[in-house]
Parts: sequence; C-alpha cells; structure tokens
Amino acid sequence: MKRQKQRHQHNESFSVLLIPNTGGESRQFHLTRLSFRLYVGVLVFILLATAGAAAWTTYHFSRQEGVRSQLAGQEEKIEALEAQVQTLEQEKETLLARVETLQQESMAAADAESAAQDGEERAESVSEKDTSIPRRYPYTGISTVLSDYSEQQPYLSLNTNADGNVVATGDGMVVTVESDDTYAHIIEVEHNNGYKTRYLCRQEAKTQMQVGAQVQAGDILLTVLTDDTQLDYQILFEEEAIDPLTVFEAKG
Repeated sequence: MKRQKQRHQHNESFSVLLIPNTGGESRQFHLTRLSFRLYVGVLVFILLATAGAAAWTTYHFSRQEGVRSQLAGQEEKIEALEAQVQTLEQEKETLLARVETLQQESMAAADAESAAQDGEERAESVSEKDTSIPRRYPYTGISTVLSDYSEQQPYLSLNTNADGNVVATGDGMVVTVESDDTYAHIIEVEHNNGYKTRYLCRQEAKTQMQVGAQVQAGDILLTVLTDDTQLDYQILFEEEAIDPLTVFEAKG
C-alpha cells in the first residue's frame, strides 16, 4: 500500500482547460508536476526578464532624456557665447574705428600746430627782417637810465654825453621837428606797422633831419653837444605809449 501511495503521488499531474470565447472547440492539456513547475519557472523568468528589460529601457530612456537636456543647455550656452563674441567683435571694430579717427585727428592737430609754428617762425623771421620796427637803441654813445617807463612817465629817460648821437630806432619818415617850453628838440618818426617814435631832448643839440625826410635805422637825428644831456625816448603803437624795453627785448 505504501509503494502504491508513493507511485500515485509521483504520477500526480495538472490539467489545463482552454475554452475559446468564440464558441469554438475547447482544448485540455495535461501537465505533470515537473512540467508545471518548469512552465511556471519559465513564465516567472519571462516576467522578470520583461520587467528588467522595461526597467532598463525606462532608465536608458530617462538617461537619454537627461543627456538631451544637457546637450540642449550646452547648445543654448554656446549660442549665448557666440552672440557675446559677435557683440565683442562689433565693439572691437567700433573701437578700432574710433582709434583710427583719433589718430587722424591727432595727426591733423599736429600738422595744424606745426603749420602754425612754421607760420609764427616765418612771421618772426619777417618781423626780424623788418627794419621799420623801432627795436634799436636810440643813442650810440655811453648812457645811463635816469628813469624807466611807467604809466605816470610813459617814456624812457636817458642821460647822454657829447660823445654820441641820437639815432632813428627804425626805418620811417620824419613827421615832426619842433620844440616847446620843456624840450629844446622834439622829433617824431612814423614807422610802418602802427609804430611811431619820439625823441625829446631837454638841452641844446644839433638837428640833422627835417620834416619829410626818409630815415633808416641808425641814421642820426640829433648830435649831442654837451654832457649830461637828457633824452626822453617814447614809442607809440597805434597811438598808445608802450614800454620801449619790451620792444627791445621782443625784437632783439
């Protein structure tokens, strides 16, 4: 009886009935315990494999989405950097154009300054050659300055001796030869460029020029006859008295 029971347990099987929902013929399958376990194991394996594949696919897809998102972010950054580079290039071109403009302006200003200096030098050269400007000293001998030019005394006062002469300080024409209660001799010479000179002698001297005479710088106007003869020398520019020393210094 024991052997029959064991043999009965060993031959235990399972039946699977398949009934179609279309009304067709039903089918029945008989499975042994071992076959059933094998099919169940295969089914479980397939389910686990399917679940693992689904999980891996989901993970892989999610990772790809993350990579795509990162790539999109990187592309946006690249586009932003390219826009910045383009902006910087435009600013660079603008700055280069500005620098070129400034260089041209600087060169033009330097040329203008050089031309102005050349003009001044030419003007000074012409001025120095213009002997009508009264820049010569009015006495040929040894003299001493009694008083300088001032607003109260608009002339240079000199003490002269009989060893020298009063001379024209620039080219011009004698327009006045006279005297008054203060000065024994008054001689005026009109020059070009708005200048006029006056030679005022307090003591007797010998007049060498007449009204209308053309004189050059250095021509004798008065011959001093005695020592301690006072000569007051005045320069007028456009009828305004100016310090003779400024003309001497500025014009050599």
